[in-house]
Amino acid sequence: QVQLVESGGGLVQAGGSLRLSCAASGRTFTSYTMGWFRQAPGKEREFVASISGSGRTTYYEDSVKGRFTISRDNAKNTVYLQMNSLKPEDTAVYYCAARLATYTPRYYDTNAYDYWGQGTQVTVSS
Repeated sequence: QVQLVESGGGLVQAGGSLRLSCAASGRTFTSYTMGWFRQAPGKEREFVASISGSGRTTYYEDSVKGRFTISRDNAKNTVYLQMNSLKPEDTAVYYCAARLATYTPRYYDTNAYDYWGQGTQVTVSS
């Protein structure tokens, strides 16, 4: 069982930055592919970014490429999402997710992840 706790959300103006953190419990953090997803009001949860267990492989949703960076510190059991040049359309609840696999080709699929955090709100004002 893995517990995920997100932090770092908040209110920011367009063009600003935020860094989300997701702390995971357990001693086998490197065994998990980690992902960030988001859900805006009235919309389905969507993929944002993922990172393999080693941290060597990352994927991004097209609209965040070049603005967001996913990273992980396996010594701290933590995954991060650095968000720069934020836009109002980035407003959503952001969720951290974990899949018990060091890599998954279905990194974009919510159904591929085994554990989820409670979410953290990100609001970008125009």
